Amino acid sequence: MLSLLAGALAATSFLPAAAAIPYSEYILAPSQRVLTPVSVHRANGSVTNPSGLTIHGSGHTVLNSVSAITYDYGVNIGGLVSFTVGGVNGSNNFIGIGFSESSFWIAPDGSDATQNVGLDEILWYPVNKPGNYSVDNAHQRGGFRYLSLHHNSSGSVALSSVTTNFTAMPHYADDAMRDYTGYFHCNNEQLNRVWYAAAYTDQLCTIPSTSGNSLVDLLANDSSIPTFWYSNSTLTNGTSALVDGAKRDKLIWPGDFSISLPGVFLSTNDQYTLKLSVAQLFAEQNASTGQLRYAADTLHPGQPAGQFFTGLNQVYSYTYHMYNLLALNNYYIYSGDIDFLRQNWYRFNFGLNYSLTSVDSTGLAYVATNATADWLRVGMGAHNIEANSILAYTLTRAMTLAHAVGDTSQNARWQSYYDNIVSAANELLWDESAGLFTDNQTTTLHPQDGNSWAVISGVANSTRAATISSALHARWGPYGAPAPEAGTTISPFISGFELQAHYIAGQPQYANALMEYMWGDFMLDDPRMTNSTFNEGYDVSGALHYPAYADDARISHAHGWSTGPLLALTNYAAGLHVINSSTWLVQPQPGNLTNVEAGFTTAIGTFGATYSSGNGSTAYSFQAPPGTTGTVILSGISGSLRSSNGTMVPLVSGVAEHVAGGNWTLVASSGSTLGGNGGANGSYAGGSGSSPKPVPYTGGTAKKSASILALIAVACVLVL
Repeated sequence: MLSLLAGALAATSFLPAAAAIPYSEYILAPSQRVLTPVSVHRANGSVTNPSGLTIHGSGHTVLNSVSAITYDYGVNIGGLVSFTVGGVNGSNNFIGIGFSESSFWIAPDGSDATQNVGLDEILWYPVNKPGNYSVDNAHQRGGFRYLSLHHNSSGSVALSSVTTNFTAMPHYADDAMRDYTGYFHCNNEQLNRVWYAAAYTDQLCTIPSTSGNSLVDLLANDSSIPTFWYSNSTLTNGTSALVDGAKRDKLIWPGDFSISLPGVFLSTNDQYTLKLSVAQLFAEQNASTGQLRYAADTLHPGQPAGQFFTGLNQVYSYTYHMYNLLALNNYYIYSGDIDFLRQNWYRFNFGLNYSLTSVDSTGLAYVATNATADWLRVGMGAHNIEANSILAYTLTRAMTLAHAVGDTSQNARWQSYYDNIVSAANELLWDESAGLFTDNQTTTLHPQDGNSWAVISGVANSTRAATISSALHARWGPYGAPAPEAGTTISPFISGFELQAHYIAGQPQYANALMEYMWGDFMLDDPRMTNSTFNEGYDVSGALHYPAYADDARISHAHGWSTGPLLALTNYAAGLHVINSSTWLVQPQPGNLTNVEAGFTTAIGTFGATYSSGNGSTAYSFQAPPGTTGTVILSGISGSLRSSNGTMVPLVSGVAEHVAGGNWTLVASSGSTLGGNGGANGSYAGGSGSSPKPVPYTGGTAKKSASILALIAVACVLVL
């Protein structure tokens, strides 16, 4: 019998899709690997025919004396740059190459940053004769939209071409990178663009496994000197790896996987890469304690060995330890790879029981001072609501996985831990006056992460979930949802969890609004962004400043943890929830959307849904794989479901259980419309209503010290 993994590979990467791909006009991935700039962004000094090297240009481009050209690829890309010299005049000619994801960081003396101070150095190449010149593999740039060519002598160089060999998705055929297995479309054009930009962001974060770890000069401390950079560590035992960011860190971080891993399954179904990457997360589990790493170690660290891992080995994260466990859960849910789950079941148990050793007499986990590393927020520790909510959620996933592997011996114990966390968190951490949980018992801060996770995990009951949703919505500013636990940060990572919380709380209109104006109007359309991928974070003022970093230029503009809308729109708006390899939930929550269509294919099979409403009626149809069963929740709908073979299943209070996989269509009673938790009853419509709109940013950028990065750098110094 063919394995599920073999089936997934055949369905995804190596062969062109047999059928037309729905809504392929939105796909941003290239149709071939060799890419040419689409336009000239700017030229400085004496440059003849600067547009000659663009896709529509012709003739040689000549750089005379001290001069430079910045080319625009139109979207964020990544890969190896090559250029062809047609002629040289004079001696000691050099061509330099610089990169930037954002137009904000185009500079005459460097590229945007991968370290934590200053800019990355320009790559200089001596040019003495005509010929072809290429960047070496260690210097393939994972993320850039803008490519700058510099010339620094009194002579001149004539160039006949400049190209980039696109290296993301390295295991895919050169013409298969647009062969999506998932799709999304609705009546809101911004949300359509957001979904596909999220999918493309995850693609850029799928890199050659031998091009990992860009954090090679974290001890640099002089911002006036460009830092050296490269990435040549091996990350997995295969050809590819899913990493946090295309430019940096180019590492396998488990926290990011809680957003990006499901997103990959729902868009390209790259199960091959996901299995390799999750396997690496568990490869370095502490054999004595069960502790899992803050980030996966490299198989081969490259040369010289990266300083980052010297310090990282001394860092423990209570939350990221559990994100490792959730990565295995999410991989199994979408792949159905029961063999891989069984192979790692002991490790999962070992890791979960290690987390439970921190639970004290209150019923809550107490996060010790040596376990507070997180997503670069501050104040993690003590009886923290985020940590405890993630623990509660992990316990629910563990009990479900236990049934899958046939080992439920710990379920009663795990249920008791879960119940105690729910009770204690609501008793000790709930702030009725704010309608939010406090971060812990020592502060009045109400975190975005902990409150979002409290809703997702069920720590907050339905009443409090709705209260939290409204309170979080009330805090939005002109650029998005704030994360006060990280100072003045807006975190697309944590906001991805907030999206889920709004849906779960039965207020999908808030999720739609946040995706439209934060991800669409600002993160996608602001001229400082790549207009194609999503960055990892910024300041509440709209500045391209991530408060956790000392150097604003190092912000990643293609970060998988920022792709939460992909999951939110497919799972929640369209209503397609995969529970495991044989079970699903269909519960559309379109909010104020009047048309939604989504689908995806994994090793389990094909899922799809189409929703429309208007003139007081609702139409909905869905598809689930044969041999599976699920529950359908259509709140506010009365009527029946009709299968393609004519079978009728009645809806009882909008619910049908034990529905067999297949093709089903709603037969709604007259005047029946989707409402309640699936409600199309929101007040937000088309950018108006109660949600703020982005305003042009005019301020300066602030500087703050790094937190975890500084800790790791200090550890490096202590060890070296």
